[in-house]
Amino acid sequence: MPPAHTEARPRGVAAQWAGRSWARLHGLGPVVGLALVCVIGTGLNSDFATIDNAMNVLTRTAFIGIIAIGMCFVITSGGIDLSVGSMAALIAGCVILLMNTLAPKGWSPVASVAIGMAFALVLGAAFGWAHGVLITRGRIEPFIVTLGTLGIYRAYLTYFADGGAITLNNALADVYSPVYYASLLGVPVPVWVFLVVALAGGVILNRTAFGRYVQAIGSNEQVARYAAVNVDRIKVLTYMLLGVCVGIATLLYVPRLGSASPTTGLLWELEAIAAVIVGGTALKGGAGSITGTVIGAVLLSVISNILNLTSIISVYLNAAVQGFVIIAVAFMQRRRQ
Repeated sequence: MPPAHTEARPRGVAAQWAGRSWARLHGLGPVVGLALVCVIGTGLNSDFATIDNAMNVLTRTAFIGIIAIGMCFVITSGGIDLSVGSMAALIAGCVILLMNTLAPKGWSPVASVAIGMAFALVLGAAFGWAHGVLITRGRIEPFIVTLGTLGIYRAYLTYFADGGAITLNNALADVYSPVYYASLLGVPVPVWVFLVVALAGGVILNRTAFGRYVQAIGSNEQVARYAAVNVDRIKVLTYMLLGVCVGIATLLYVPRLGSASPTTGLLWELEAIAAVIVGGTALKGGAGSITGTVIGAVLLSVISNILNLTSIISVYLNAAVQGFVIIAVAFMQRRRQ
């Protein structure tokens, strides 16, 4: 009669194989979901499958997608940021005010726009740094910090705009407009920027020590500290990275409308978090996917596009659909754990 351990070994190998197979299938979930939604959209409206509509969807996805890439790092590290929409609104307003101030003082329109774009990145990094310091040094929960700044940022934009809108000078708008409306090889500039940010995010998360530290902190912060990881520094850098992503998304968004108002960036935080969660990133941190986040952002935009083209439900319920998606995916993650 063979010893018991010889029977347990095949079972253990089979269990490991089954676990790896399930992980691969789960990783393909967002891709399969996107493919199914595209098939449904094509069946519901023939205009959905056109190149023009695809480029329109990807262009509109670029803003949320870029923010979602930064959000992926934050959520992977075990944090959250509820202020990104309000942050984008305030950055947009400040950038427009700076450009409008520089132009009358002898600065060329090109120089004014370039300085304004650089300022967007600096301001985003500064806001992210403030979040990181409050969370790490102040020992305040990320939810509380970013919930507070959500109101602060939008209130200051409303104050600067005097309750209305801050509008970009016409001459500056003409110089700035190609950032959103121009195309390269038939692909809009925002889509190219989205692609570059996604590639950079994937490399940073999966191929660098910083990315490994982010995942280690999200998996078990105490163990990461014992492993001599500078947890506070990594967390601050993570929030700064998200702030820079918000700045990039904002400088792409400003030339679209040429103005900033109290409604700018409304609910962007919901869309960014939804994209990250739908993409397979664990809500509790420790495991993140930039590829999944990109697919999640595109998937949500495609759903919204289908709703707009088919009028299955009111377009005013788009945010409700995203909210249901977040709850459903979070529930499935909990069941899987």
